[in-house]
Amino acid sequence: MQKKLTITINEQVYEGLHRVVGSCHISRFIEDLIRPYVLGQDLEKAYKEMAEDEAREVDALEWSEATIRKRR
Repeated sequence: MQKKLTITINEQVYEGLHRVVGSCHISRFIEDLIRPYVLGQDLEKAYKEMAEDEAREVDALEWSEATIRKRR
């Protein structure tokens, strides 16, 4: 079950979230960032599970390669 949360943040941070993450993805972005801190998730286990997800690894590699190409 999801709960709605209202927070107050600096205007520049708000604009940066919209620019970098996109307005439709802010909640997920924030949840992914804070989840390990509030749920005590075992990071090593989580990283192992992510590495075993082949589709996610392919997406991550494509993203990182695209990022490197943009900087050249």
